[in-house]
Amino acid sequence: MSKYGTIPTSSSSAAAGAPHLGGASPLDFISRAKARGATALATRRPWRELADVHAVGLPPSLGDAYLRVRANLAHFAMNYAIVVLVVVFLSLLWQPISLIVFLVCMVGWLVLYFLRDEPIVLFGRVVGDGVVLAVLAAVTLILLLLTGATTNILTSLLIGFVLVVVHAALHKAEDNVDEEVGRWYAPVPAQ
Repeated sequence: MSKYGTIPTSSSSAAAGAPHLGGASPLDFISRAKARGATALATRRPWRELADVHAVGLPPSLGDAYLRVRANLAHFAMNYAIVVLVVVFLSLLWQPISLIVFLVCMVGWLVLYFLRDEPIVLFGRVVGDGVVLAVLAAVTLILLLLTGATTNILTSLLIGFVLVVVHAALHKAEDNVDEEVGRWYAPVPAQ
């Protein structure tokens, strides 16, 4: 019987060919990455909820605007991150070198920060998440600034930030409170 076109199910042959991954096959890494990505995207709220026109209104005071921004940043965090990344990505479309650097840095962030299962060990010492975050941020910023797209990147980040804050201030956070019971407040029982 021929095994042509079948995918091996054991990881022993793949692990022997991939010792740099600590005994795990590339397929195992990809499946773990897909699962972690799906988990991260599961925290994303429906776009229809984000774009609900009936939930838009001016806050009565500056204090209420601040509370709305805090609540909406917690509620729509993944959506807002996607919006900012899309704005930066779109701003780099006309600068192909910067776009390539941005995509390479995103892969580095995914592999070294978001999708890794175990801590990074360097010279026999465990590197903390804060150090990894700081180094990745610095390397990404330096590489992007070296491409000559400084104004473009800073402008797109500012535009993304303004879009997020304006939406968070105008979106009525009261519409989201049913899911936040117990985490943000204690409901008062009806009399």
